[in-house]
Amino acid sequence: MAELISKEGNKVEFKVSVPAAEVNRAYDQVWAGLARDVRVPGFRPGKAPRKVIESRVGKGYVESQVRDRLLETHYSQGLRDLKLNLVDATIDPQDVKSGQSFEFTVKGETYPEVKLGDWKDLKVSAQAPEITDEVLEQTLNDLRERNAAFEKAERPIEAADQVTIQELGEEGSEDGGSYPIYLDMAEEHVRTALLGKSAGDVVDITVPAHQHGDHEHPEHTVRVKVVEVSSKKLQELNDEFASSLNYESMDKLRTDLREELERRAQQEGDNLRREELVEHLVQGMTVEIPQALIDRRREGMMSEIQDDLRRQGVQWKEYEAFMQEQGKLEEFQADLAKNAETRVRRDLALEQLATDLNVQVSDAEFNQTLMNLAQTNGMAPQQLVQQLGQNGIQSYYVSLLRERGLQQALAQLSGEGQKDGQSTEDAQTNTAQTETAEGEGEQKSE
Repeated sequence: MAELISKEGNKVEFKVSVPAAEVNRAYDQVWAGLARDVRVPGFRPGKAPRKVIESRVGKGYVESQVRDRLLETHYSQGLRDLKLNLVDATIDPQDVKSGQSFEFTVKGETYPEVKLGDWKDLKVSAQAPEITDEVLEQTLNDLRERNAAFEKAERPIEAADQVTIQELGEEGSEDGGSYPIYLDMAEEHVRTALLGKSAGDVVDITVPAHQHGDHEHPEHTVRVKVVEVSSKKLQELNDEFASSLNYESMDKLRTDLREELERRAQQEGDNLRREELVEHLVQGMTVEIPQALIDRRREGMMSEIQDDLRRQGVQWKEYEAFMQEQGKLEEFQADLAKNAETRVRRDLALEQLATDLNVQVSDAEFNQTLMNLAQTNGMAPQQLVQQLGQNGIQSYYVSLLRERGLQQALAQLSGEGQKDGQSTEDAQTNTAQTETAEGEGEQKSE
């Protein structure tokens, strides 16, 4: 149970009390996990007494695990109960003891006041692209291109051919790798060099200066040998072609393809209308954003960039030095700060929209979406909760509110009620997963 202690300006303090029964349940869950994971010589898994396990892991470890488990659950629950929106928070927990209630206090700063402009008379103009017969035929032709066959041709290279080349080493040695090139998708300097050549010809391809990753490559020449020329053979748009794509007939292929194109077009139209409304909300709102809020988002975005680079085998310091050499570091930092502010403004607008519309997500629905998200990621719900942490859980909850508010506003603008069967675990879950991945805990819930 959460109890508000004080609220002055944007400073707030509250207390959360967890009943002894909840504490005991958390102890049981921690002990069950330890019994399963800790191996004790002389005992079968799960059969070692608690005192023996405690002697191996330490009493303090058990209590810290229980405390963390309780904080993960009840901190975010307390924010929801009191409808608080914290920019930052300091948590002061009491000692946790089996059989006794557990309390912790939270001090933090609330989000800035946001006022949205008038949006209820907005005429959303974005429309789904029309799927005409021409669009359908172009898509069918694209399928023909992607499923084309190639046959060896004893003639000079033409524009749509597949050409197998072999890179030549020094003095023309054939020690380089061989690979196919599709002329209709090749770069201009490659097409120019190969067009009109024949199998057996040696060709010098001049590669212009270009940047690849962190490296600047000067202009250079690659000597290759044309190994084979193959001409493209397109299938006729008939039942045989449809059968090759596992359709019973060409009519069935056309029908299903049109339905899929219309589905994608409708999705594109929905996204365009969403963005049109969000842009209107952001431009019309009044807010004074604390710099700390923007800085935190920028730091979160920087962490994502560094993680992406690390996965590619690039250290941030190396990339930073490269940008410094190229004179692009200041531009990068300015763009990062600008994008961080844009994201914060967007989030604040959507959260205030949810507040104005009195959007609600029940505990049962919230827990169900958490379970769905855990299943999608192949983990138990408790594992997901631990991975997300307190801020991640709150971020996930707020992302659901944002998405539901946006859906309700769009339904009002189009004169529709909320669509039947549209629940938090469909379109909302996709947005929630993306936003939760940032794990920055800087969203508000009121």
